[in-house]
Amino acid sequence: MSNKHILWADDEIDLLRPHVMFLTNKEYDVTTVTNGRDALDAMQSQAFDLVILDENMPGISGLETLQRIKITHPNVPVIMVTKSEEENLMNQAIGSKIADYLIKPVNLMQLLLAVKKNLHSDSLINEKVTDDYRQEFMQISQQISSADSIDDWYKLYSTLVRWELTLNSADTGMREMLAMQQNEANNAFSKMVKRNYERWLTTDDHPLRSNEVFKQRVLPLLDAGEKVCFVVIDNFRLDQWRVISPLLSDTFNIEREELYTSILPTATQYARNAIFSGLMPIDIERLFPDLWVDEDEEEGKNVNEAPLIQTFLDRYRRKVHFSYNKVNDSVGGEKLAQNFKMLNNFQLNVIVFNFVDMMSHSRTESKMMRELANTNEAYRSLTESWFRNSYALDTFKLMAENGFKVVLTTDHGTVRVDHPVKVIGNKSTNTNLRYKLGKSLNYDPKQVYEIKQPKRFGLPSPNVSTAYIFATGRDFFAYPNNYNHYVQYYDGTFQHGGISMEEMLVPLVTLTRK
Repeated sequence: MSNKHILWADDEIDLLRPHVMFLTNKEYDVTTVTNGRDALDAMQSQAFDLVILDENMPGISGLETLQRIKITHPNVPVIMVTKSEEENLMNQAIGSKIADYLIKPVNLMQLLLAVKKNLHSDSLINEKVTDDYRQEFMQISQQISSADSIDDWYKLYSTLVRWELTLNSADTGMREMLAMQQNEANNAFSKMVKRNYERWLTTDDHPLRSNEVFKQRVLPLLDAGEKVCFVVIDNFRLDQWRVISPLLSDTFNIEREELYTSILPTATQYARNAIFSGLMPIDIERLFPDLWVDEDEEEGKNVNEAPLIQTFLDRYRRKVHFSYNKVNDSVGGEKLAQNFKMLNNFQLNVIVFNFVDMMSHSRTESKMMRELANTNEAYRSLTESWFRNSYALDTFKLMAENGFKVVLTTDHGTVRVDHPVKVIGNKSTNTNLRYKLGKSLNYDPKQVYEIKQPKRFGLPSPNVSTAYIFATGRDFFAYPNNYNHYVQYYDGTFQHGGISMEEMLVPLVTLTRK
């Protein structure tokens, strides 16, 4: 690797020869000049990786030189050196986007630290991240093997997400190792769900489920007299929450952050309706048949969410006035923001953001979106960009300004699929790629999680012989007819409805305004 080139501009450069020699001995190439004009000329004739700039020089001042450098070479880091500790001077320099600030007399080790931070931070961070992950690799593997309770899986999944975000922000070769561990963990998680899911539905020993979120996390706040915004971002994963949470740090404190377990199927019709009604799907169908929409009906599967919320409040005898707001696009988001003051008339405001779900579906259907979101990292980036630049962040700021406590969650997550599993069904079989239900499904039972008695699992049974099957890990269901085209079209898409950590272990966060 070639030496890094440093330009040092200081009218007392002769007094700094020991510092220059120190850097030279550290294998940096240092060019010295005594004024700002010569510094600007040098940068026109030679490429430099870093500039060390004295603030107080004759002729063009250091600050003016800095401003000109930022115009012609905006990406070259500049370390400002000065004798003055005047706050206004520091503010001007920082406002001009200096990379670092040193006070004379300059200590050699402080100088080296500043140089290394600006020239080698990426490689040093990558080296440290790689070492840290290597050290934790065996510990994670042991956690995968020994994870038993749902709390173990919450902790393990949080650890894997933390490492995914850390390794994706570093240029390191550890990503493939992590991907292997994620696959291993998802395989073990799927086996755990198969062993325990029925028990979770029939005993008190179970994780917090979709149909319990409203009762356990929203109702106590209402009973305490809080003004609450209950926000559901459809198709929202833990890693996506991690990348948008810093955007809320200026306006909210995180009072509580946890995971809960989505019911199966991890799809809007089932999981989100369970959230709003506080009931399992079979109970919605039995108690409120006019509010339940079967798979084979053309009516939208989430059109009755406001009435389902009302049934929940009636059942628990809470006379709470609430509003229901579904935002599908920027027009709807802007309208919500413009009319936000109206939400103060209600103790409870339910807001559903559908953007992430729409992005997931359009990523499947649009070639351009496939290119924009071809990896989990890109998928997260689009989520963060949407949240930062759209109505969503503004809406959260309005919640804080108006004194609402916010409960933020989702109905289910999504997983990037890449392994087809053959299944055969009749014309009435639903189209979801991660779960199927029907009376004449043909499949390999070793490749799926099958439920042949839906009522025992809280699920409606349109026919006496209806069975449900769920894909696990990164599998997706494909039909034998036109198999290759089907597989090629859906490979690498983001899907939901089945069993994976990404789909089932989803964020549930309580936010309090600062």
